Amino acid sequence: MNPLQGHSFYGLMPSAEGKRGGRRGLLGRRNIIVLGAATACLVAGYLVLNAGAASLAAVLLVIGYCVLFPLAIAL
Repeated sequence: MNPLQGHSFYGLMPSAEGKRGGRRGLLGRRNIIVLGAATACLVAGYLVLNAGAASLAAVLLVIGYCVLFPLAIAL
């Protein structure tokens, strides 16, 4: 006998119905702000790297990729 026979998983799935008052887009305002900061940090990191300051560039790039981008996704 199948242990899942007769069980419905529809109650476990999130439904889009009844959530009309939530966010409209995929990203909220905080996400966009942190994403912009991450992009600015990465651009600054690559510009500093091009100028020759490798250690400062490494710090900026690590902050952009490892801190700000994941933070923008998590918010």
